[in-house]
Amino acid sequence: MLALVLLLAGGAATGCGGRATTHHKPGTSHEQASGDVGTLLSSDDGAGHHLREVPAEGAPEVQLTARPDSEDGWNLQLAVKNYRFTPDSTGGGALPGAGHAHLLLDGQKLARLYGPWFHLPAAQVPEGAHTLTVRLYADDHTAWAVAGKPIEGSVQLTAAAPGQAGGHSHTPPTTPTTPTTPTTPTSQATPTSQAAPEADRTVTVTVRDGKVSPAPARTELRRGERVALRVTSDRADTLHVHGYDKELALPAGQEATLILTVDRTGLFEVETHESGLVLTQLLVR
Repeated sequence: MLALVLLLAGGAATGCGGRATTHHKPGTSHEQASGDVGTLLSSDDGAGHHLREVPAEGAPEVQLTARPDSEDGWNLQLAVKNYRFTPDSTGGGALPGAGHAHLLLDGQKLARLYGPWFHLPAAQVPEGAHTLTVRLYADDHTAWAVAGKPIEGSVQLTAAAPGQAGGHSHTPPTTPTTPTTPTTPTSQATPTSQAAPEADRTVTVTVRDGKVSPAPARTELRRGERVALRVTSDRADTLHVHGYDKELALPAGQEATLILTVDRTGLFEVETHESGLVLTQLLVR
């Protein structure tokens, strides 16, 4: 009897399958988190993320298109098939045909993508010819794969030296999809002490002694809404909205407001440049 009690206690401590289950959110089953979808391979993507292999028929597909932005860098479009972006469940269990993407420049990760559109600033691409790649991942950060190879799409970019005419150029993929014309996001950055009445939502944040108040959380928005980001920092800094590449100077001790029209779906972090603090995440549906 004593041996049976000890055996049951040991099993409870390790969870399903005789081992601890980690990296899944409440409400996500152990079966999902432990790799019930596809086949988990011992090989990885080169960055420590195991490959999750699925049959070629019905597998996710992705194609990348890069178009030069009229002001700076490139606007990237991810055309996916048999796949959907799930920014609100990242970190949960692997679900069929769902997750997020990684953006890589010459094999080095630049960003995590939660939607079909992303703006790549020219400052992030050194002078010369490069290979830009997007790779699909499950919510548990395993890489979707077919026949032992990650599911990804690539495009060639050539960046000119700063200040030269034609600061960037684009070589399209072999079989590009016809992208829709992206809507240029509009923004207005003005220091102010009052809420902007033209905004649909207002997020007010204070940074003091390296701490963010209120604690960083997700701000849910509908595509096309205007959000006002009101930030007061006790030190001079710069506000940056990832994905939209919008910045705003933050004078020490003064409130500043950035008004942004969110015209792309996905999850976008808002952070400070100098202190590297995450202020909020914009979840656009």
